Amino acid sequence: MPIVVNADTRLVVQGITGREGSFHTLRNREYGTNVVAGVTPGKGGRDVEGIPVYDTVHEAVRREGANTAMVFVPPRFAGDAILEAADAGIGTIVCITEGIPAHDMLRIYTHVRPRGITLLGPNCPGALSPGLANVGIIPAQVFARGRIGLVSRSGTLTYQIGKELADLGLGNSTIVGIGGDPVVGLSFVDVLDLFEADPATDLVVMVGEIGGDEEEKAAAFIGERMRTPVVAYIAGFQAPPGRTMGHAGAIISGSAGTAQAKKVALEAQGVRVGASPTEAARLAAEAFAAPG
Repeated sequence: MPIVVNADTRLVVQGITGREGSFHTLRNREYGTNVVAGVTPGKGGRDVEGIPVYDTVHEAVRREGANTAMVFVPPRFAGDAILEAADAGIGTIVCITEGIPAHDMLRIYTHVRPRGITLLGPNCPGALSPGLANVGIIPAQVFARGRIGLVSRSGTLTYQIGKELADLGLGNSTIVGIGGDPVVGLSFVDVLDLFEADPATDLVVMVGEIGGDEEEKAAAFIGERMRTPVVAYIAGFQAPPGRTMGHAGAIISGSAGTAQAKKVALEAQGVRVGASPTEAARLAAEAFAAPG
């Protein structure tokens, strides 16, 4: 079964009555995601095009059986929204919100991680299992259903590679955007581990970027634990040191976190790294077609 979101997903949207929250909620429902409720404190009893709105996540869980939450709450309140969902018994939380302070996320991470809760994001595009469920802001129409897993720190590069795979006649089991902040819930290693255990995934494409050492950790994990083949693309070969490039976590400190260092670490474990998204998709197609 595809990872993170699937046909069993019962989604509650925190911040459903806001402009972005309502827009993407309805797009997710139109795709086929089972959106069972929304939450906006003080607006319980209303509905958004037939989706009931509650004051708390606890009510949404109790009355609608919600098991997955999507957070479209302003940064000032998003941390508390994640904690509320976790304490209400939600098993999977997808946080789209950008701009949550890193120290808030450290507190949240240490709260949800020991409880076995799957937290995706913040500052992520969400997760899509083509043909089954879309939770987030991923443009599902550019993806096809198939057996290639895709995990990325970048939303737009995810969309590009997914489209290029579809143009090559290939599809995805699940697309997972982990987010570009310094502190996120699921890491590359976490998602690679899920894909390794997923019988619906035969190959993984990993899209990294400058900053931090998550790609290096992923390289070590691939070498030690994975039998599923992996290809990669790293964004940021031309990025100047010391400057944030798009994401809060995409910043080079000295010689650490460079695209070249990540490429070297991955290639040392047998991972082919494309020089562009187009080449990464081509490498994935070649690896997918290779015997064995």
